[in-house]
Amino acid sequence: MKIIFLTVGKTEDTYLKEGIDKYVKRLKHYTKLEMVDLAELKNTKALTPDQQKAKEAEMILKKLSPTDHVILLDENGTEFTSQQFANYLDKKAISSASTLVFIVGGPYGFDQSVYQRANDKLSFSRMTFSHQMIRLFFAEQLYRAFTIIKGEPYHHQ
Repeated sequence: MKIIFLTVGKTEDTYLKEGIDKYVKRLKHYTKLEMVDLAELKNTKALTPDQQKAKEAEMILKKLSPTDHVILLDENGTEFTSQQFANYLDKKAISSASTLVFIVGGPYGFDQSVYQRANDKLSFSRMTFSHQMIRLFFAEQLYRAFTIIKGEPYHHQ
């Protein structure tokens, strides 16, 4: 199973980049992970939030193949414990999902066309986090999930 983590914009803060890199490096032992950063839109002051979401949606949808299983990181998604997230990934690995694409949208969220394409929505919390921070949280939780699946001692109940 291959996992793609697709985000709008880049991680700017060095401490977050270092944390993300740490977990991405660790994940190489468990899965094929591809990090894809889409360029942030330029000159957005002239665009409404809906126009921004529509332009971001065009970029996002171009990166998806018809067979991808798409999971949006969205505040209205399903909340999992770390164990439940591990079980979710394990089931996807066993099923026919060969590529999972987790997506973080732009500052205003997702356009309706992206919601229509999505197979699932996942929420990390009812709290709001910066788009940069959620990248680190996702990388750590993905690593944690694989250690749970493999029965390794990283996660403690």
